Amino acid sequence: MSGAANGSVPSSGPWPPRSHDGRSWPGPDLDALTGLRTGKPSFYPEYRVSAVRLRRVILALEGISSALVRTMEGSDALVRAVVAAAADHLSADWVAFALVDGRLADARPRHLVLGPDGVERSDLEMVPPGVRAHIEKVRAGDSGESEHDRDASRCHLHVPLRLDSRTVGGFVAWTPRDREIDDTDRSVMRILAGQTASALQNCALLERSERLYARTARQAADLRARNAELQQTQEQLGAARQREVLDSERHRIARELHDSVTQYALSAGMHIEVVRGEIAGLGASKALREHLDTAKDLTKRAVEQLRSAIYALNHHESAEQDLPAMLRQLTTVHMPDELRIDVRIGGEPVALPAEAEQSLFRIAGEALFNTAMHAEATRASIRLAYRPGAVRLTVSDDGRGRPEEVRRSMRAAAVSPSGEHRGLVNMQTRAAEMGGTVTFRRARMGGLQVQVDVPLGSPGAQPSRGVAS
Repeated sequence: MSGAANGSVPSSGPWPPRSHDGRSWPGPDLDALTGLRTGKPSFYPEYRVSAVRLRRVILALEGISSALVRTMEGSDALVRAVVAAAADHLSADWVAFALVDGRLADARPRHLVLGPDGVERSDLEMVPPGVRAHIEKVRAGDSGESEHDRDASRCHLHVPLRLDSRTVGGFVAWTPRDREIDDTDRSVMRILAGQTASALQNCALLERSERLYARTARQAADLRARNAELQQTQEQLGAARQREVLDSERHRIARELHDSVTQYALSAGMHIEVVRGEIAGLGASKALREHLDTAKDLTKRAVEQLRSAIYALNHHESAEQDLPAMLRQLTTVHMPDELRIDVRIGGEPVALPAEAEQSLFRIAGEALFNTAMHAEATRASIRLAYRPGAVRLTVSDDGRGRPEEVRRSMRAAAVSPSGEHRGLVNMQTRAAEMGGTVTFRRARMGGLQVQVDVPLGSPGAQPSRGVAS
């Protein structure tokens, strides 16, 4: 048989070659190279079927991918998405999903049925008995369909969900009679089942992590609150212990003053009175009598100040009072009868640290004591002014004190070992510890004015140790 007779390309003759009817040969056939044209009559239909199947697989995998990305939305959204993907791929009348009882315990819902109308049915009483029976089999741990199911119909499919070699659930599907399930469908459903099992486990881990994070965040917030309460309690306990120690020390000092110093001062006054009576008939000079009168007056004032100090030490209520109340209390202690004291508060009172209020109270008490003892004043004024960012305390009198003499005494007290004028030094030290300053100037009343300026909110500031003029 010649080459022309068996359909092969002739090896000799005119080019391009001619067919049996005299037309020219078309050359290499592209359709034949791609398999679209062949001498085998059944090839092209098989190719068409294969192409359709491949396209269906690609679309199914795209649907699976779209469903599996719902993992971040939780197991509920994931289950609904994969059941819808299975129903869409198989064009199924019924698709059922169920999890084995006790497996993947955090996953919800535990079962889901999608009917021919695309409506979800979570109530098993609303589904056909055959579907309900298969769901019960899956929930009981049945790992796959029986050989009878496989052979009885090409429209029924049961694919188990496996995780770590354990069956955790399964898909069951029923397709119309004209939609047979082939091996490609089984492969796609096995892929879907395997990815669904992994995705459900990831959902459970994610939800568990979120719950753990939320619980940890709540515990951290609770610990912060408890820590703040503990710190506050410790501060209150420390302050209470400090007050207890201070109260004990104040009562001890008060007893010492009452039992020793006050008695000595009273005895000195009695002896001075006796001496005044003895020398009255001896013709003592007027200067001597004046000295004795002065000594008697000083002794009286010393006793009054000692009693005032004892009263203040024994009736210390500053822990329960604010600074304005503590300053007003100064006018109730035993001051000389001829000294009138006025207290005024300006601005909106601001709660200060207990140490700062105690220091300002002590400064005011020291300044008032100096006024009563040394200034020969008849009037004194205490002013407490709350200003933006600062507090100002002033103690003024109409006595004979002079600012330059006070500053000179303070400089001498800083280097003197005798302890004289320690009250002035203590006022400066207390103000400096609060980050403030002490200023001595002439008062409008004619005497001395002690002014203390303390900034608010900066207890750790390092002030100048000098005394303002």
